[in-house]
Amino acid sequence: MAQNWINSIVRKLLLGAMLVLGVGSATYFGWQAYQKKMALALPAGIASSNGRIEAIQVDISAKEPGRIASILAREGDLVEPGQIVARMDLSTLNADLAKGNANVATAEEQATVTKSSILRRESELKLAETEYTRARTLFSRNVIAREEYDQKEASLKTAQATLEEEKAKLNTALQQVEVRKAEVNQTQTRIDDSVLKSPVKGRVLYRLAEEGEVLPSGGKVLTLINLMDIYMDLYLPAQQAGRIKYGDEARIKLDPVPDRVAPARVTFVSPEAQFTPKQVETRSERDKLMFRVKIQIPAELILPFIDRVKTGIRGVGYVRYDNAVAWPDFLKSSVPLPPLSVPPSESAKPEPQLKSTDTQTIPG
Repeated sequence: MAQNWINSIVRKLLLGAMLVLGVGSATYFGWQAYQKKMALALPAGIASSNGRIEAIQVDISAKEPGRIASILAREGDLVEPGQIVARMDLSTLNADLAKGNANVATAEEQATVTKSSILRRESELKLAETEYTRARTLFSRNVIAREEYDQKEASLKTAQATLEEEKAKLNTALQQVEVRKAEVNQTQTRIDDSVLKSPVKGRVLYRLAEEGEVLPSGGKVLTLINLMDIYMDLYLPAQQAGRIKYGDEARIKLDPVPDRVAPARVTFVSPEAQFTPKQVETRSERDKLMFRVKIQIPAELILPFIDRVKTGIRGVGYVRYDNAVAWPDFLKSSVPLPPLSVPPSESAKPEPQLKSTDTQTIPG
């Protein structure tokens, strides 16, 4: 009996100890969770919203209809500004260029012939002027007849008219040379346009055609993403969006790397709501208005991580619309933002006025 009584007491003590330990653990972990939640809480003056990394897409297209001779880039390739990514077939254009150069040579030769003719006509004019001067002197002395004097005068006028005609022909020939050169330049421009180059530093997103295909004018060959124009669109309520302005500091945290903080700036605040209730009559309904805010990572901060940049990655964007508020520790970035450079068009532009008349919906 005594042994059973002792065992019962031991079991009760163990259960009590386990209960105390469980309550203590729950209290500890609850306190830790509360501390973490408080550490991640945003102070007033900072707004946040979910978003995803996006970039401007650039289409590489054929300016004129033609056949693709070669494509020098594949999906996923990183291309530099001015890098040749595709070439169109140049057989016809090269023939046109050769023909144009021959026409230029012919026109220049014609101009040279006309210049030689002008020299000859100038010599004839000088002779006619000399003979006319002599005939006028002799006629004044009644040495020659009136008929001979008139002939010399007529010869002089004919020589003058002939010279002017040759000069006009020279002007026409020189203009013809310029026309032929312009045709050659036009053909050369078409040849240059047939060599497709990347206008940006980016990555090939899609390869839309293959070698040997015949494309119409404007036919797309490749689609690039401009890696120097990386941004995230946020959708914020009217009260917060109305206080945000161009150049405000922002932060981006991405789901795959939650311990990294990317600095950014506000580059656009939509002047129109992206979502509007059917009726906007009360303050609570006005608070439902959502405005698109674009935050962009400066290009110079992207360059060191160019190989890691991908579009479509989800994350959270934060915007500080009150400069007096300090960034919380979990949003502090070790990389400083470069100085803000305001485009002239932006600096002269008034603050956008938020409207409540748009009936669009937030993109899914």
